[in-house]
Amino acid sequence: MDFEPIGRRMPGEIGDTILAIAQRAGIVLNATCGGEGVCMRCIVRVMDGPVTGHNSSEENELGEERIRHGWRLACQVGPLGDVLVHIPPESLATAQRTQTEGQSLPIELAPAVQAKALEVPAPRLDDLRSDAARLRDGLGIPALAIPLPVLRTLSNDLRALDYKISAFVREATLVGVRPYGTTALGLAIDLGTTKLAAYLVDLANGETLASAGAMNPQIAFGEDVMARIGHTISVPEGGEQLRAVIVGALNDLARSLCTQTNRSTDDISDTVVVGNTAMHHLFLGLPVRQLGLAPYVPAESAALDTRAQEAGFEMASGANLHLLPNIAGFIGADHVAMLLGSGMLEQEGVILGMDIGTNTEISLIAHGDHYACSTASGPAFEGAHIQHGMRAAPGAIEKVLLRDGVIKLQTIDNLPPVGLCGSGILDLVAQLLREGIITSRGAFIPEKAPGRVRLGTHGHEFVVVSGEENTGIEIAFSRTDVNEIQFAKGAMRAGIQILLRRAGVSENEIDKVIIAGAFGTYLDVQSGIDIGMFPRIGKEKYIQVGNAAGSGARMALLSTKIRQQAVRAAQKVTYVELTTEPLFSSLLAKSLLLG
Repeated sequence: MDFEPIGRRMPGEIGDTILAIAQRAGIVLNATCGGEGVCMRCIVRVMDGPVTGHNSSEENELGEERIRHGWRLACQVGPLGDVLVHIPPESLATAQRTQTEGQSLPIELAPAVQAKALEVPAPRLDDLRSDAARLRDGLGIPALAIPLPVLRTLSNDLRALDYKISAFVREATLVGVRPYGTTALGLAIDLGTTKLAAYLVDLANGETLASAGAMNPQIAFGEDVMARIGHTISVPEGGEQLRAVIVGALNDLARSLCTQTNRSTDDISDTVVVGNTAMHHLFLGLPVRQLGLAPYVPAESAALDTRAQEAGFEMASGANLHLLPNIAGFIGADHVAMLLGSGMLEQEGVILGMDIGTNTEISLIAHGDHYACSTASGPAFEGAHIQHGMRAAPGAIEKVLLRDGVIKLQTIDNLPPVGLCGSGILDLVAQLLREGIITSRGAFIPEKAPGRVRLGTHGHEFVVVSGEENTGIEIAFSRTDVNEIQFAKGAMRAGIQILLRRAGVSENEIDKVIIAGAFGTYLDVQSGIDIGMFPRIGKEKYIQVGNAAGSGARMALLSTKIRQQAVRAAQKVTYVELTTEPLFSSLLAKSLLLG
């Protein structure tokens, strides 16, 4: 049983319900009726695989239409084979950890939208100007453009507000009309493959009023972008499915942020979205087939501006949507935003930057030259393909310390352990290597940990937590799991080596290493150095900056000058396609060694 977007896998048996399997996996579903099928709190969606038929309880509570689209009550349905289940956020009693925090860099405010408070003269028999004309005269902008969606409500809005308004103006275009004194809001979005982060910002003073994160609902259609691209190709209207679910999730986030701050989504007058190239295309409804085939060419790389309403956003009717430029097929606007938000572009010397997520984008700026590449490393560090791996949710082991046969664990929210998330996996491999329990090639040495290393279904494995220690939930780490980490860290390190060779510099010449991204926030840098994932240079040279892509999106929201800087930065990058590099295979083979 594969539970998404948790990233947790748990074997089940014929006769089990999905609720029972989830409970064994440590996934806390809402089930206030105790599994009787009447509370409607444990709703899940069966995405793939055979399950038992629906019963009268589900028919009464869900209806045939929802059942036909895969929606079921977890307490009433059981697996008949390998099953992929999507759990919506409202069915979870506990939320996954999402990353919104990032450093804030000082910038000069220059937002695209200004709020102008004014009183428009009401029409009289001796003043028969149109409502649009009197607004243009009041603003002193004779050529003010008023988009049709704004014009449709303008007359009613002016009268409802007694002609005392805040006019939201972008350049010489009217975005919307709001009550007198209302400030314009902006929405910055980091559209990640796995996670979403959104920030509601007051454009008048640059203050971030609220922020929130959520899981990307597209995970239900595939964990990585290649699987989602495949979905658009193999399923009629598959692209529209993916676009609709992400737009719906972003609208939900916007409404939630506005509710928190007692504002209206109609106050949102400008928005900036960043994401990798595939997420960018899926969000806009652009074709993605060509992104999945060599030479992986985007439909569009330039920065884009369009009406937010056209993309499906529910905000001011004339609100603008800005997307930062992409760099290449596998390096998108989120990496450009990371460069802005991390301050990399202002650094001197040799600066290495890594945004570690489902994919890892790597940038190297060396004495003015800028090289970048992308490696497929993130899935293993998000728990994918790891026997007892999971994403960063309550109960996930996030820290591991192993000394003289004694293991100490830290879990998210200090709950009983239910699996290993990325930072815990990295720690565990580093500790096993340090204690000599695994070799540099990833092989286990059983005599180094008697009682902890045993033969399992995937060869030797290390028992992190036994069932006796953990109320029946056993967590082990196998040789196959070690191999997954070797390939992930090897790809990352080989990518770094290729960029260093392109720039003509050595690892010892690196002045600073900037680590960004959700996984990059929580990992232990020393563990990364110890297993050979990061260059073996002084730990003091490493800086963890949190969600720098989110920070960069906010900066672009607050300054049109930053948007111009983003365009210039993207144009200066030399993209390196690793699959065409003659030395990549040999460097990858060497980088598979741990340590």
